[in-house]
Amino acid sequence: MLFTKCNWVFIDLFYDALLSHSSYKMENLYAASSEHHNPSTSSTPCHPLSTRSASISAKKQKRIPLYQRSMSFDPNLLHNNGHSGFANGTSGALRETGVIEKLLASYGFIQCTERQARLFFHCSQYSGNLQDLKVGDDVEFEVSSDRRTGKPIAVKLLKVKPEILPEERITGQEVFYLTYTSEDVDGNVQLETGDKVSFSMETNKHTGAVNAHNIVLVKKKQGRCQGVVCAMKEAFGFIERGDLVKEIFFHYSEFKGNLDTLQPGDDVEFTIKERNGKEVATEVKLLPQGTVIFEDVSIEQFDGTVTKIIPKVSSKTQTDPLPGRIKVNFAISKELPFGDKDTRSKVTLLEGDHVRFNISTDRRDKLERATNIEILTDSFDVTEESRELGVIAAMRDGFGFIKCVDRDARMFFHFSEIMDSLQLHISDEVEFTVVPDVLSAQRNHAIRIKKLPKGTVSFHTQSEQRYFGVVEKEAAGSISKSTSPAKSKEKDSEEGVIAYDEAGIKMTVPYHIKELEGCPIPQLGDKIEFSICEVKRTGLQSAVSIKILNRSPNTKRLVGYVAALKDNFGFIETSQHDQEIFFHYSEFSGDVDELEVGDAVEYNSSKGKGNKVSAEKVAKITTVNDPSDEVYPTVYTGKVLRPLRSVDPQQAEYQGLVEVTEEGSEKGEVYPFGIISLANKTDCLQKGETIKFQLCTVTQTGQKLAYNATTLRRGTVDCVKDQFGFINYEVGDGKKLFFRVNEVLDGVELQPGDEVEFSVILNQRTGKCSACNVFRVSEGQKLVAAPRPDRLVHRLKSITLDDASAPKLVVVRQPKGPDNTKGFTVERKIRQAGVID
Repeated sequence: MLFTKCNWVFIDLFYDALLSHSSYKMENLYAASSEHHNPSTSSTPCHPLSTRSASISAKKQKRIPLYQRSMSFDPNLLHNNGHSGFANGTSGALRETGVIEKLLASYGFIQCTERQARLFFHCSQYSGNLQDLKVGDDVEFEVSSDRRTGKPIAVKLLKVKPEILPEERITGQEVFYLTYTSEDVDGNVQLETGDKVSFSMETNKHTGAVNAHNIVLVKKKQGRCQGVVCAMKEAFGFIERGDLVKEIFFHYSEFKGNLDTLQPGDDVEFTIKERNGKEVATEVKLLPQGTVIFEDVSIEQFDGTVTKIIPKVSSKTQTDPLPGRIKVNFAISKELPFGDKDTRSKVTLLEGDHVRFNISTDRRDKLERATNIEILTDSFDVTEESRELGVIAAMRDGFGFIKCVDRDARMFFHFSEIMDSLQLHISDEVEFTVVPDVLSAQRNHAIRIKKLPKGTVSFHTQSEQRYFGVVEKEAAGSISKSTSPAKSKEKDSEEGVIAYDEAGIKMTVPYHIKELEGCPIPQLGDKIEFSICEVKRTGLQSAVSIKILNRSPNTKRLVGYVAALKDNFGFIETSQHDQEIFFHYSEFSGDVDELEVGDAVEYNSSKGKGNKVSAEKVAKITTVNDPSDEVYPTVYTGKVLRPLRSVDPQQAEYQGLVEVTEEGSEKGEVYPFGIISLANKTDCLQKGETIKFQLCTVTQTGQKLAYNATTLRRGTVDCVKDQFGFINYEVGDGKKLFFRVNEVLDGVELQPGDEVEFSVILNQRTGKCSACNVFRVSEGQKLVAAPRPDRLVHRLKSITLDDASAPKLVVVRQPKGPDNTKGFTVERKIRQAGVID
């Protein structure tokens, strides 16, 4: 038989078995070479049986056969590739290969290559220098059992060297090629390298050549596959395949790259091989992120209804990875599955929810599921769930608490339950659903939290009807002591009682000091007007919006003006404006943060320890007899002889004094002034300052008092820093006055030397003065560089080039341009951003 075109076929056979068969058929796995060879043009005879294994074995390393032949053979010889496990050749047991996975001082573990097993070994079983053995080395061993535990262990270890095995280890095995032509392939199939085939063998009677005949393709060669790493263990991991809905095992020794960079979710490619009847991934390589795509997501969105929710706590019997169901109405209604990662947010879904979603189709098995699920706004109307109202009371790291309108206890919530991905803050008004906790049915928590506009949530209902009554009992207590007004808190206070008549029946209602903000404190016997407020949660009633109609004849309340505010106390200027009275913030009804210097207040006077007078039951009022009713129109110019005691605490008198300095009949006259006399109550009048003022008459005493006092302060700017500066002006012991840049009027940028007008304010808590309302009157002289001194000019004119004592400039390094020349000879080009030449 003549072959005009033939291929070489690589087959492992036993030579002695081949000689005893002239023609036989066998099932075999082989690799078909894609390189063609023509025996007629070859310089050497193309006899397949004469090709010895000795020439081939030098190019191939130890190989694990994946089959058993149908003829007689020695299985130990076949498994060990024709040689024994040890150099002496005495071992006849079945030997396996593996990789050193863990190595300690006296023992270690081997990950089997041919099967998924992890075997213990003792270092005494290693034949060789233990120092040369390390993690990742390939070894060959026998499997025995531990006498004590009966567990399988590895014994008689031998390191498999990476170099080529010596030829003398090959005993009694022949390797040769079989030729075939396209006519020998059944079904007109194109064979490729690595394809698995079955065939018959026949001998040419004329030439004696053996060739393959009736070749049938069994399995095409497996190409490179792609997938995503889905799990990683101590020494191995699993890959979710991109062609099948299936996971495949891989050992870390098969990863081609830096194993430290490999993480779950990375895209990889690999080759599939079969070991011990199971598929494993080999030659694993990293791919760019996003290379592997499992599914196609629809652009169009669909609406549907949730028919089955995902359990919060998965049970052992739960095996469905997509337990949720959404019913969507197409031409034919169908249910789509979804998983816990298919929702846009972690907000809890309930059965009956109206949702909007995309449809994802798996490329591998065409399975459709719902994804990008979001709740529609009309869902709460459809589900008819019970929604509650409340206010955010506290927030921590990842969770918070809601003060409920209809419940006493605060309701726990997690940030993942906030809808629309909004950021909540304390005091925000919200709507939510209450459900039992999955882990503890006795506890509830809030889910599906939705932010509401301000003013939506109310804890009380207030009657529109106004009632009239008489105070039967005064309320006591108001604001607790604190280090500063900003940290003041309400304390437990004793409620007052108001008696009123409703349909001929005498009724009583309590009231609290905290409900009296902005109005005087009612006294026993006062006639008042009020509204009734009812707490929704408890139904308790109390009087609010209280207004005093008539004071009781026995009530004696004093009126004054706030003169100073300190850390936790202050002083009140009396209505005669001649002295000040101490009061503690605990005696003030209302928010101390809203109290300012100069505010009119109402109070009771009492004597405490040491017979010292102090104010009690202080309340801010809005209508008082202001001395401005009797103000004289004449404006005077004067000089401050004595400041207020709030400015100079060392003086004994409270009132300040001002002397008229302008020409006229009033020149030299001295008038007192108090906090009410200042046009700007925060202004700090200093001794010796010039002011403009009017006069008024105090109604109660008939005394003339300076009123509407304004200062005429001028100074020059000393320096200006980034956000502050200093003015040359003496205040107290300081030679310079501090000011902030944002206090400069009209946004003018001041320079040193500018002349400015300003006001001085005193920080009541620190006792330090600063300038405010700074206005530039005129610009200062611009700084001009001073001329050179005559001695320097004369010196420069007298220096000559021959003068050895003259200063000289020594060039240490000549300048060079970009082209290493002394000048810039290269023409400069205009470059565009982002464009590289």
